[in-house]
Amino acid sequence: MSRTCRFLRRGVCLTLVLALLANPSLAYIGPGVGFAAAGSVMVLLGTFALAFGIVLIWPLKAVVRLMISRNPYKAKVKRVIVVGLDGFDPGLAKRFSAEGLMPNFKALEEQGCFRELATAFPSISPVAWSSYATGVDASRHNIYDFLTRDPCSYMPVLSSADLVTLPKTLNLGFAQIPMGKKAEYKSNQKSQPFWKILGENRVWSSIVRVPITFPPQSFKNGTLLSGMCVPDIQGTQGSFSFYSTKSRPAGQHIGGQQYQIRRSGNRVESKLTGPAGPDKSPLKCPFSVEFDDATRKAKITVDKETVTVGFREYTPWMVVPFSGMQGIARLYIQTWDDKDVEIYVTPINIDPGSPALPISHPFVYSIYLAKLQGPYATLGLAEDTWALNERVVDEEAFYKQAMLIFEERKKMLWDTIEKTKKGFITCVFDTTDRISHMFYRYLEPDHPANEGKDIEVHKNVIRDTYKKMDDFLVEIREKIGDEKDTVLMVISDHGFCNFKRGCNMNSWLRDEGYLALKEGTTSGDWFQNIDWEKTKAFTLGLTGIFINRKGREAHGIVSEGPEMDALCAEIKGKLEALQDPATGESVVKEAFLTKKLHSGPYADMAPEILLGYEKGYRHSWDCATGAVSEGIFTDNTKSWSGDHCVDPRLVPGVFWCNREINTETPNIMDIAPTALDLFGIPAPRYMEGTPFFGERKGAAGSKVKKDKVSS
Repeated sequence: MSRTCRFLRRGVCLTLVLALLANPSLAYIGPGVGFAAAGSVMVLLGTFALAFGIVLIWPLKAVVRLMISRNPYKAKVKRVIVVGLDGFDPGLAKRFSAEGLMPNFKALEEQGCFRELATAFPSISPVAWSSYATGVDASRHNIYDFLTRDPCSYMPVLSSADLVTLPKTLNLGFAQIPMGKKAEYKSNQKSQPFWKILGENRVWSSIVRVPITFPPQSFKNGTLLSGMCVPDIQGTQGSFSFYSTKSRPAGQHIGGQQYQIRRSGNRVESKLTGPAGPDKSPLKCPFSVEFDDATRKAKITVDKETVTVGFREYTPWMVVPFSGMQGIARLYIQTWDDKDVEIYVTPINIDPGSPALPISHPFVYSIYLAKLQGPYATLGLAEDTWALNERVVDEEAFYKQAMLIFEERKKMLWDTIEKTKKGFITCVFDTTDRISHMFYRYLEPDHPANEGKDIEVHKNVIRDTYKKMDDFLVEIREKIGDEKDTVLMVISDHGFCNFKRGCNMNSWLRDEGYLALKEGTTSGDWFQNIDWEKTKAFTLGLTGIFINRKGREAHGIVSEGPEMDALCAEIKGKLEALQDPATGESVVKEAFLTKKLHSGPYADMAPEILLGYEKGYRHSWDCATGAVSEGIFTDNTKSWSGDHCVDPRLVPGVFWCNREINTETPNIMDIAPTALDLFGIPAPRYMEGTPFFGERKGAAGSKVKKDKVSS
């Protein structure tokens, strides 16, 4: 039997198996959720139809393939594998390597190379990973931050995706039957990922959890599991639940959803909250916990499923059914004594085995992985940093959660390496980024976030995580086997530094006369009480300052041209002279004028000024949400004690490769054209990067001088 026939038969069988394993249900997503439902009944019918269609059209496709020539380009290698370690810092890597903790990365460097990898402007994950995927800067892929503002309302919107309402139709091939309305996510990322170009040239790609791949875009010859910005079942970016017998202090808000429960003997009962139902009220799912004080074991029941776990032990993923849909969650007993109990519940993730909306390409890929390895985290920001930030959980609980997710991701990588013998593979691990954010204070004895918290028990977590990644590298290379025809790269999107002091730029703009309030001196989140008729500049998110421009913002007052240019130059000069009165330190290394930094078609909607903070500083927490505080500077006392939203030259990423490359200054935008080049495919002319192998004819990156700055 030919290879094509064998592949066809296996594909049809897999499709039928997935269809038979699907749990039939009808799906309803209420208006509060903000995503489109895909019920398992439709999955069942669709997969049968797909299998039947494949059988019918295969003879025609076989003839067409014989008539069409294969990829005219000659690949230089069989396989390219890029492993992303989000937030892996070159300075820390060098430090731990010098201590003998990273011998395997050292061996990879000696075989090939190790470089600092220039990151994106601004140096934030959604921007950098978008540049990785597209080979262009932010002004060409349109992602400048996690959040941006709606110029019509000044309210925050997710940068990566929009919720749109489209006519719902049933496509029969020869006709489209109207079926009402449906809500869908629409990607805001422009340009195109390089794996789409690979697919068009018949090179297979396996893409796992690369940030800003939600909603999943279809492409030929490949699979994709979405990463950062996949919502939870409520349609948020991660809403945990916390159940406690302790009374809540009046006015206290810890984020997430918090409930007071009562203990009746050795039992507590409550409900998990889902999306809005038909009556717009939240759907609920019952759960209970029975405590055995003698064994320190607890029976946790969600709906009809029961598991037994120990104190401070995560449950496996448990199905959380709601009317017409289901999610998955883990539960964790944080406190258990004679008087009180506290139970943490992760955000309810979209169930990959029965997804309420597409989180992969093709749709059945997430289901395939769930059948292969069991349930797994699907939330874009899966490690619950906010729960630790608000001290709902402690460092032990957070670390355990991060390691569980890391092990899930490894299984996905092993499967892609095993199944993709030829083509491109990439898998991004968030573990290193989340650990660095939440444990960086342990590296800084005088960090304000250390006050009142443990400074000993977990002081080596970051070091141990870097050692764990070194051990992980051994596993990767063993799984690859003979690397003669495989190019392996290990990269990060940016590095890290401490975050000791927050700066509320909206408050600074107020004090400098660029932002006006209707009354008082402070304002709540999302620009409450801002007088837009008198405001020239404002900020939202983590990266830049917007000018309140005429013709763009709803109540813009600054004219484009000489007036705006003069205003930007004035603000830039003042920012670069700004000092922290508590320390006397410079706050902003450089304020970048976006139009001088970037020239792409989407720079017009970006912040006019991008803030390159010095190490130790960042937008304050309230500034990120559009608030105006009384003072400008505050100590950062949250567990989120490390960051990278600073001058990008201060936080380069890492780049290891099992081959030497042709530059000492690689850029994250170089990887897309490099991947294409390794498969013999010319990079599109719009790409700004340059391939790492062969003669180097140009240099990737922005117009900013890439001075070497020690991390």
